[in-house]
Amino acid sequence: MTLPACPQCGSEYTYEDGANLVCPECAHEWNPQETAAAETDAEVRDANGAVLQNGDTVVLVKDLKVKGSSMVIKQGTKVKNIRLQEGDHNIGCKIDGSAMNLKSEFVKKA
Repeated sequence: MTLPACPQCGSEYTYEDGANLVCPECAHEWNPQETAAAETDAEVRDANGAVLQNGDTVVLVKDLKVKGSSMVIKQGTKVKNIRLQEGDHNIGCKIDGSAMNLKSEFVKKA
């Protein structure tokens, strides 16, 4: 049986200790079942539940006001080449040459 490499330092010399895996090089301990569940939860989904990936094209499903500006981005605006990121506004993109951050709940995959 092949054990996964350490997620912290990348060492391939991991070993089992009960339900956990341990790295002898950096002393990191983790539960592989919890790690797999966290990776599944990390998926970014659009308003319809489709999984989004870096480089996808999305369409806005409602008008959005731009914070700190009087500009409004209209429903139906197509946004190409999105970047997924951590945080509340989990999509980074450019709209009309300006860098924007969007919430995935306001877009659908094109």
